Amino acid sequence: MSGDIIIKPYLRLSGLEPLVIRPETNFVNVGERTNVTGSKKFARLIREGKYEEALSVARQQVESGAQILDVNMDDALLEGVTAMTTFLNLIQSEPDIAKIPIMIDSSKFEIIEAGLKCVQGKCIVNSISMKEGEEKFIEQAIICKSFGAAVIVMAFDEIGQADTKERKATICHRAYKILTERVGFAPQEIIFDPNIFAIATGIEEHNNYAVDFIEATREIKQLMPLTKVSGGVSNVSFSFRGNDHVREAIHSVFLLHAIKAGMDMGIVNAGQLVVYDEIEPRLRELCEDVILNRNNENNEATEKLIAHAETVKAKGKVEVKDEAWRNEPIEKRLAHALVNGITDYIDADTEEARQKYPKPLDVIEGPLMDGMNIVGDLFGAGKMFLPQVVKSARVMKKSVAILTPYIEAEKEEKKKAQLLSGEADTTSAGAAKILLATVKGDVHDIGKNIVGVVLGCNGYDIVDLGVMVPADKILETAIKEKADIIGLSGLITPSLDEMVHIAKEMKRRNMQQPLLIGGATTSRIHTSVKIAPEYNNGVVHVLDASRSVTVAGSLLNKEQKEAFLKNTAEEYARLKHNFDNKKPVKQYLPYEDVLQNKTKINWDDFQATDPQFLGTKVFDDVDLSEIRPYIDWKPFFIAWEMHGNFPDILSDELVGKEATKLYNDANALIDKIIAEKWLTAKGTIGFWEAGSENDDVVVKNGTADTRLSFLRQQVKKAPGQPNLSLADFVAPVSSGKKDFIGAFAVTIHGIEPHIKRFEQNFDDYNKIMLQALADRFAEGLAEYLHLKTRKTYWGYDQSEQLSNEELIKEQYTGIRPAPGYPACPDHTEKHKLFHLLKATDTVGIELTESLAMYPASSVCGWYFSNPSSQYFGVGKILRDQLEDYARRKNMPLAEAERWLSPVLD
Repeated sequence: MSGDIIIKPYLRLSGLEPLVIRPETNFVNVGERTNVTGSKKFARLIREGKYEEALSVARQQVESGAQILDVNMDDALLEGVTAMTTFLNLIQSEPDIAKIPIMIDSSKFEIIEAGLKCVQGKCIVNSISMKEGEEKFIEQAIICKSFGAAVIVMAFDEIGQADTKERKATICHRAYKILTERVGFAPQEIIFDPNIFAIATGIEEHNNYAVDFIEATREIKQLMPLTKVSGGVSNVSFSFRGNDHVREAIHSVFLLHAIKAGMDMGIVNAGQLVVYDEIEPRLRELCEDVILNRNNENNEATEKLIAHAETVKAKGKVEVKDEAWRNEPIEKRLAHALVNGITDYIDADTEEARQKYPKPLDVIEGPLMDGMNIVGDLFGAGKMFLPQVVKSARVMKKSVAILTPYIEAEKEEKKKAQLLSGEADTTSAGAAKILLATVKGDVHDIGKNIVGVVLGCNGYDIVDLGVMVPADKILETAIKEKADIIGLSGLITPSLDEMVHIAKEMKRRNMQQPLLIGGATTSRIHTSVKIAPEYNNGVVHVLDASRSVTVAGSLLNKEQKEAFLKNTAEEYARLKHNFDNKKPVKQYLPYEDVLQNKTKINWDDFQATDPQFLGTKVFDDVDLSEIRPYIDWKPFFIAWEMHGNFPDILSDELVGKEATKLYNDANALIDKIIAEKWLTAKGTIGFWEAGSENDDVVVKNGTADTRLSFLRQQVKKAPGQPNLSLADFVAPVSSGKKDFIGAFAVTIHGIEPHIKRFEQNFDDYNKIMLQALADRFAEGLAEYLHLKTRKTYWGYDQSEQLSNEELIKEQYTGIRPAPGYPACPDHTEKHKLFHLLKATDTVGIELTESLAMYPASSVCGWYFSNPSSQYFGVGKILRDQLEDYARRKNMPLAEAERWLSPVLD
């Protein structure tokens, strides 16, 4: 009938007021600042329970033009359900905020469900996905539909997050069919998020991420025209965090192209979007190049954008006193250059060899591999040391880079000839391929990089995925690249659980590759007890880089592999049997008993020293010249697998000569780092009034106290020996004595562009050198600030006069233990430390999901001033202490067990 009302299939949302998204509707801004992961201010207010004050952030988003408000409470320190419920209920009583629709945003569906019970109008759920399979996806979709909510669907399936255009479109189409055909969703109430990932990271495979999103958006809108497309826009510029000017320009340029392709809405800071035409032309052009991945061969566009004022100066030549070797035949010259790490003549010598040999590949398989075999033999015999091997790798990589274009051209000619003749391709499979990765949540990779270099020097093809690599990506890449071996690295204790997970996944996927395990926290015992039982096709712990070659050789030799794996499996089975059936050599006391055996301190006569200030103090740019004297060189040499005390190692009969060269190279690089201001040292310290209650320390921090929870040694001690807890070194609240606790966090910024430059120049030696020195500067800054704390800022030992050697031996009063280390092994206490110091806001240190710190060259910890305080290891604890600890922290027992599994007996 002509009088019928036709309801068109538009997405209809509402708060107190309707929001109808029509074809002519411009891009819809979703305000991101009411998200604890998107706004530091909002996160702080919510953690401090200042919900009413947090409403001002929401109001500012609405006033700045947000048409939908994203609310997220995913924070480890928050009880998410309570926080979401409280805040959404408060919003409903503020008409100027509640007028716009709410986007309930959480990775935990229980929080989403709690939010659905609070909002009025028609909201959006962000998000559901098929990562746990179709059944869970359908169950959650039905709940969302029953509340009348529209849904954002992440491009995520059982395999993992979609990163390519093809996977994004395929997953979204599959989800669409399930939602429309089996759940009954109207197409217009489905919003797809095809995953916006960071670009300009320096990793080549990331360069096309923005293009993939844009093209996937275009395809989704063609396949499913009534659906909407959204995304977290700030993700695209994550590699430029700290530089808001560049980030805003990237967002505007990205949105211009994404909206043209069909993007309907996005989570952005509505008050910080720059007009496209008002971006400086040069910056706009650079952003276009990076976003559209054009003019970006060898990361050229990326480098131009991230290195604004950077001047790349030609590296100085390696000094060579004896030039007689230049008169030798080309094969001997190449071998000499490889063994001695000389790059001066490698361009000319490689070209000469290419002209001499029938094929460019013959140069690699002939004189270059002969030279690297000499390097391998000398290294294996202990006649060359790791720094020399890494220099050799630099020479090899430069030579191979020169030959590669000729090899590729030859391959193309061969393919053409085979197509014309109809012959099959009989090209050999090439070198064995080893995939290396630092596992999810972990940012440390010096050891992995060294292993990769050493294996590469022995003829293996290395695929290095970098740091913080999810299990799915590791295994999918291993399959795609046809890797022969997978190697996992990790430094922090949560990485051990991730390695167990990967082993289980390898078994589930019926993979065949042997699995190598390495890194500072790994061990033969842990590998045999926890990892090896989860995978049947070979798990081997590798102690260091020098052993990786032997292990890889045994695994890839058909005649040796079976016997090697059999012997390893039998050895690990024995270790596991002994571990499982070990006789209790340690006696434990009930937790109630060890609480009565605290450190005995005479608190009656105790008088605390008042710090200069309470609260925090930030050091934005500490002069590296001031930190340099506090560098502890012993760990630097250990990183290069050269063991010995400093400075004795410089005159060691075996390694002294090479150690001295390494030390001189390191100091030359430090001179350059300081002169050219490559790195920025930042730190923050803080002091607060505090008192202990058994194993907790209550920190007075404004209106809301922060309760630190520590563990106590539970093993039975000799008479007169206390069962230590860090809480013992702070005056008990019951004593009535005033006392204090301190904290610090330090970091080194600015390493990334220099690392990328070294990588592009095939210079692993200086890359690893720079990473090792950045770590030393971070530790040196921690030492420097601790000294300043003892003598000035807290001033509890103003008369201290210690040499650098005495400082390194920790012969000072007071301690600075770090969360995750033996005296306080729970990494989750870092959340409280960072909260007290505001470390992310002030000095730019971020915590990964496994609570590693990024940048990797970062250190944090507590300050204890009591003369009785000492470093110790908690050792193993029993379940009765774990249960009490979980209760004190208000943490689920299973969660506490996961984080403290290394110390549970």
